[in-house]
Amino acid sequence: MTAALPGAEVTGARGLSADGDGRFDSAIASLADGRELAIRVADDDETARELAAEALALRALTDGARAMLPFRVPAYIGETRIGEGRALVTELLPGFQIEAALVPAGRGAAPSMGAAIAAVHGLPTSVVRGAGLGTRTAEESRAELERLIDTAAATGRVPARLTVRWRDAVADDDLWRFESTVVLGGVQSTSFLFDDDPERGPEVVGLVGWHGLAVGDPAVDLSWLSAAPDASDDVHAAYARAVDRAPDPGLEVRARLLAELEFARWLVHGDSMHRPDIVDDAAALLDALAEGLRTDDLSIIDARAAGVDSAMDALDRVPRDAVAEVDTSMHTDAYNPEELWIEVPEEAESSPQDTESLEPVRTIDTGRTTDRDQDDSAHRTEMLNVETEDLSEARSIFAGTRGFEPREQTRPSASDAAAEYDESDSDEAQRAARAALQRWKSSSSE
Repeated sequence: MTAALPGAEVTGARGLSADGDGRFDSAIASLADGRELAIRVADDDETARELAAEALALRALTDGARAMLPFRVPAYIGETRIGEGRALVTELLPGFQIEAALVPAGRGAAPSMGAAIAAVHGLPTSVVRGAGLGTRTAEESRAELERLIDTAAATGRVPARLTVRWRDAVADDDLWRFESTVVLGGVQSTSFLFDDDPERGPEVVGLVGWHGLAVGDPAVDLSWLSAAPDASDDVHAAYARAVDRAPDPGLEVRARLLAELEFARWLVHGDSMHRPDIVDDAAALLDALAEGLRTDDLSIIDARAAGVDSAMDALDRVPRDAVAEVDTSMHTDAYNPEELWIEVPEEAESSPQDTESLEPVRTIDTGRTTDRDQDDSAHRTEMLNVETEDLSEARSIFAGTRGFEPREQTRPSASDAAAEYDESDSDEAQRAARAALQRWKSSSSE
């Protein structure tokens, strides 16, 4: 720890169960100066990739970029290896979280969330491009979803009305006339940290989960609202008021499409991994979704029926990285987790960037290779060649903190979403599917 923060005096450590839902071995280190640091250790390749991407994204957010946001972002402290796993050390931000279904309508949390998302989308694309992070144009986003739909339909487990519904949406040119923006890559309700203002109610004071930072469809950061029916209208309204770009009439429809396609991603993942338990679980969710629809037209966002309610309420259990192994994306930027785990040189790590020097978002990316793209590639190569900082002393802080129980889940189980399950031995495969969902749950890129 002292290698990451010279002169730091650690006075205690305790478990951290939030911000990872049990997928990481995590701990909080308390410092003598009153600060607290979060230490998260990856146990497998997937979580290693996520922590590596998070580290790169947090370093990409310069002082100038952070000054443009009306909330705090965790400060990057350093990285190390603990045992066989990679560890990321960041600032621990204060605040409480609200589950999606519990976000209330009206003033307070919902408008604050909409404004926070708009602030992220208002960041200059140079923040992302300069770090060599992924970018997608509107057409690339559209093509990726078209491939996902085809791959899911090929399993034979997607209800026909959903396949038609999704393909009609992808074929609607009007939906795909949007300006790509900086995105978090899949916001969840638990990405927001709140403080309770006595007059205005809960307000966003921090935002976590930056591993999906990219340039892409702004709808990806609003798709979680399908699981927040009470707050959805107020979040969208606040977002529209705060965002500084041309109106996007198709935003809500694309957000709904992306939410529904999370079930398709889970299905494709199960099929690619030859996991019939996951395939059956995803198929049950898709059946519940299809049975509850009042119309096959995705552009008509109507009051939700019982089947839709139960399926959408299960949305935040579905892992957004579920199809990482399946070739349905453009793979605009692909990273090896070992290559991502890098250190910014001291002379560059703390260099401030004035907000006036940041390039504003004004035009839609054409997707063509330009001199800027070549410069970005060279910059990324330069960053990847820097050696990792040694934070070996973090091992002593982390000792004895492994194996914490994940926080109790308040979201409905998949049995609520698709069917009634008893406790007989024949349901073991279904319980395994839920365990897999819990392990895989994350916020990832679109």
